[in-house]
Amino acid sequence: MTVPKEMPEKWARAGAPHSWSRKKPSWGTEEERRARANDREYNEKFQYASNCIKTSKYNILTFLPVNLFEQFQEVANTYFLFLLILQLIPQISSLSWFTTIVPLVLVLTITAVKDATDDYVRGFHRRSLPGPARSFRHKSDNQVNNRQSQVLINGILQQEQWMNVRVGDIIKLENNQFVAADLLLLSSSEPHGLCYIETAELDGETNMKVRQAIPVTSELADIGKLAKFDGEVICEPPNNKLDKFSGTLYWKENKFPLSNQNTLLRGCVLRNTEWCFGLVIFAGPDTKLMQNSGRTKFKRTSIDRLMNTLVLWIFGFLVCMGVILAIGNAIWEHEVGARFQVYLPWDEAVDSAFFSGFLSFWSYIIILNTVVPISLYVSVEVIRLGHSYFINWDKKMFCARRRTPAEARTTTLSEELGQVEYVFSDKTGTLTQNIMVFSKCSIHGRSYGDVFDVLGHKAELGERPEPVDFSFNPLADKKFLFWDPTLLEAVKMGDPHTHEFFRLLSLCHTVMSEEKNEGELYYKAQSPDEGALVTAARNFGFVFRSRTPKTITVCEMGTAVTYQLLAILDFNNTRKRMSVIVRNPEGKIRLYCKGADTILLDRIQHSTQELLNTTTDHLNEYAGEGLRTLVLAYKDLGEEDYEEWAGRRLQASLAQDGREDRLASVYEEMENDMMLLGATAIEDKLQQGVPETIALLTLANIKIWVLTGDKQETAVNIGYSCKMLTDDMTEVFVVTGHTVLEVREELRKAREKMTAPSRAVGNGFSYQEKVPSSKLTSVLEAIAGDYGLVISGHSLAHALEADMELEFLETACACKAVICCRVTPLQKAQVVELVKKYKKAVTLAIGDGANDVSMIKTAHIGVGISGQEGIQAVLASDYSFSQFKFLQRLLLVHGRWSYLRMCKFLCYFFYKNFAFTMVHFWFGFFCGFSAQTVYDQYFITLYNIVYTSLPVLAMGVFDQDVPEQRSMEHPKLYEPGQLNLLFNKREFFICIAQGIYTSVLMFFVPYGAFAEATRDDGTQLADYQSFAVTVATSLVIVVSVQIGLDTGYWTAINHFFIWGSLAVYFAILFAMHSDGLFDMFPDQFRFVGNAQNTLAQPAVWLTIALTAAVCVLPVVAFRFLKLQLRPGLSDTVRYSQLVRKKQKAQHRCLRRAGRSGSRRSGYAFSHQEGFGELIMSGKNMRLSSLALSGFGARSSTGWIESLRRKKSDCASSPGGGPDKPPRG
Repeated sequence: MTVPKEMPEKWARAGAPHSWSRKKPSWGTEEERRARANDREYNEKFQYASNCIKTSKYNILTFLPVNLFEQFQEVANTYFLFLLILQLIPQISSLSWFTTIVPLVLVLTITAVKDATDDYVRGFHRRSLPGPARSFRHKSDNQVNNRQSQVLINGILQQEQWMNVRVGDIIKLENNQFVAADLLLLSSSEPHGLCYIETAELDGETNMKVRQAIPVTSELADIGKLAKFDGEVICEPPNNKLDKFSGTLYWKENKFPLSNQNTLLRGCVLRNTEWCFGLVIFAGPDTKLMQNSGRTKFKRTSIDRLMNTLVLWIFGFLVCMGVILAIGNAIWEHEVGARFQVYLPWDEAVDSAFFSGFLSFWSYIIILNTVVPISLYVSVEVIRLGHSYFINWDKKMFCARRRTPAEARTTTLSEELGQVEYVFSDKTGTLTQNIMVFSKCSIHGRSYGDVFDVLGHKAELGERPEPVDFSFNPLADKKFLFWDPTLLEAVKMGDPHTHEFFRLLSLCHTVMSEEKNEGELYYKAQSPDEGALVTAARNFGFVFRSRTPKTITVCEMGTAVTYQLLAILDFNNTRKRMSVIVRNPEGKIRLYCKGADTILLDRIQHSTQELLNTTTDHLNEYAGEGLRTLVLAYKDLGEEDYEEWAGRRLQASLAQDGREDRLASVYEEMENDMMLLGATAIEDKLQQGVPETIALLTLANIKIWVLTGDKQETAVNIGYSCKMLTDDMTEVFVVTGHTVLEVREELRKAREKMTAPSRAVGNGFSYQEKVPSSKLTSVLEAIAGDYGLVISGHSLAHALEADMELEFLETACACKAVICCRVTPLQKAQVVELVKKYKKAVTLAIGDGANDVSMIKTAHIGVGISGQEGIQAVLASDYSFSQFKFLQRLLLVHGRWSYLRMCKFLCYFFYKNFAFTMVHFWFGFFCGFSAQTVYDQYFITLYNIVYTSLPVLAMGVFDQDVPEQRSMEHPKLYEPGQLNLLFNKREFFICIAQGIYTSVLMFFVPYGAFAEATRDDGTQLADYQSFAVTVATSLVIVVSVQIGLDTGYWTAINHFFIWGSLAVYFAILFAMHSDGLFDMFPDQFRFVGNAQNTLAQPAVWLTIALTAAVCVLPVVAFRFLKLQLRPGLSDTVRYSQLVRKKQKAQHRCLRRAGRSGSRRSGYAFSHQEGFGELIMSGKNMRLSSLALSGFGARSSTGWIESLRRKKSDCASSPGGGPDKPPRG
């Protein structure tokens, strides 16, 4: 869409930027938005979108064509459509068309139903829409589009449906109404054009926010004035930035800057405001809410990528088989077939043996197509869907306090949860509770907050006296606790520094105050830190009461004081500070600033160096205790200096391009040469279960990196608190260099120290030059000892540069724990990307705030914590829950099981398809390569969709190797997923080899047996249809037994599906050979009674039994020997579980035996023979993960021998029955 560039001449004279009139936008893009109030005719020239929205992908008319088009984007579906077309050519196809179309239609139907359900039920939710997704989720678009809104048309307020609202319309909103479109706030019922909104539907934050109309429009309160309003807004084009807006209002030959504070976004709710008027700027799909509804980047698992590769290999193998059989056909037709032209003439189109071979190639491609599994992808999606529901239903991951369940927001990554090697975690709100408590402070060089006993020692929490009494202050928050009475004494004594300290805290913030009853204040803060600081000031006598756009009212020691608010220099992640400029009642102008110590200490006057040193010591002390710190400063301003600066700020705010950078530069000019006032320290406690979770994940060989914006000392203290860093570590390296050379040298020294012990035994290492990224192999990861690495944000900026990133990565990956401090959101994402790029390991990022979104989206798996900072992290995540401790269950239980199930499913799936298909290949050598099939065409159709589909799905959804409790007790069980041991190219070829082996026996054993076999009446047993029935029956039985061997956890569903599939096979087999179907379809079911006659022969059942035995027994023997000679850890855990069950049974028997006799002599009779030996042997003690892994590694003593020894030891014990070995 090209936007016309006409501008009224009077506005051009008013100073419109010269560049606007010279822009030449490319066709189809909107470079700027123009909206003129009350002028639909003018606005319609731009062809802006209407306010009608469409969130569903399909409707009744478009569902079928659009969904089919999307499904045939899949190569497998297109391939089978191609085969279906081939089957319609009589000269090629030896199978009926329904053998391909039935499975294809079934797969397409299942996928279509899933897509339709997903679109109808979860439309908004799946697209991660950060707005009314949750409230509109089960409502149709029509309900939203038909909502009513009051629109000013021709000077009259009229009821209009939302879908009929247009850009440039003026809308009236009333209290508790949803905002219909993105609006410029014009006026409201509140003084100064203020209005209050709730943005929970946008960003999850429940606290109210304030928006304000610009002064020139705030007086447009009546309909008459609004009807005459003809201002034009020129602003940025539609975008998805929820927290930014840049534009200019042109009206009455003047221009006025517009910012995000002047807008109301669709999805917000008007609160505590009777009414307001707004001008529609963006409507429908152009609103920021809908701009954010695009799907996030699609993530594929490593198994997905491997499957795609394997399917291509299988297709290549299929082509090779087709070529071999086609060559065989050409040779056979030339050498043998030519002699039988009288009896077996070629088709009319065939004029040579070569052309016959060419047609035979396509015929065999059709016959052998089942080697490329059509139902593979849909089966995988069904299994993943089941795994995601298990996560959603897990009551042990449900937070009762917040009533928040765990949620799988994607169904494509479940098995990747079982392969995670690196976890990148935020600190605040993720490891900690993000519930802030004002704990300590430093004011003019004196520290407050510690309580000392009579001997001058710090009192511990349990030894502290009663908290400070704030009863002198009727407005104090009764929940606030502080233990150091000297601070309150300083306030009461009128200490000027203490008063200025709390005055700053009561003025420098963006908190909103609500007073429902006299003296009952409720603060709505954008962050828990701000709320804690303002509450502290409130209790110490500096009570923030109210604010207007131009004033802040504070009750100072009982006296109400109103300050004129001149400017707010707001906080962002780059500035890491905020300031306010106020004029006190005496007319003095002062700037108050609070921010991170790394930022503010560089902007303090050098004349206060001694105070600076003392405050720095206090900051280090607070950070060492794990407290979050802020520095406070102020600056007095002259009237002329302020006016000059305010003019530059106004010019920067009017800039159309680069407004944010220009404002930041102007703010920088003001925030320097300040006077240091003090520092605050806020406590943020660890979440419950964090140390245990980190310890367990570390045992599972998962490396945990903490990426935090806190200062180094705070992060290190939290690292020790949560057991990431321990005193047992060999050394913790701290990298704080400010230059490239310093950082490089510190990293080099760290590597030298780590490799020094290795050099002593001949494994020296020297970092020579940059290792090629394609062959990055770290010798550092084999070092002895545990190390930790702590690196600051400015050092990390150098470490992430292209010529040093590998050195940093090698050093960090050799450490057991890594903590990155003072990092920006961008650096978080860069660190994750670095590990993804070079380590080729599965990464998981977990966080709770908007600053974690980039990291969450960059990692293979993103996890959002639904905490105190809204739900932006949750909306960007793949999985979400409310507490960090649930991560251990997500990975060690759900993730490990999902990986195990998916791998077993894929191995069996490829095995059964090769066992089924390769029989046709061997038969080709015995049928003159004529593309004749072994099986009946109905069996070919139903094999994958009826006879073998449900058992493998049940295994893929429900299977377990060990119970969930054992998975948590033995985290080493997680390592096979990290090493990708259960399904890789090697395992794939083993499955294929087993399938080919099974197909060889499946064909040649019946073939050999039928060669000389006879029926009971002496007639020849061998005929084509009897052979087909025998081979098909053998195949179904063998693959059913095989999946029984593969199933490690039997449920009623597994039994029902496996034995039910066998029963269904025989039922369909007998039905197809019955008189009834022959009578109805004589051309299709000619072989009446064949199945009954064939399976009535003992020789056939002996053949089936022999075939099943030779196919299955080698597998059983191999697994038996593997358990005996090289048991894995999971085998060992299962064995230990079996031992525990047996011991419990023995204890119950002993207790029952001990109850006989009198009570007085019960003690003597309770000591039965063998119980003391059991205790001394240690067999009733819990086996640790280390002990079990050592047991699993002993090849000389297998678990079977131990089982036999145990049996003989306990033979005389009551109830000591024989042990039963676990299933293989």
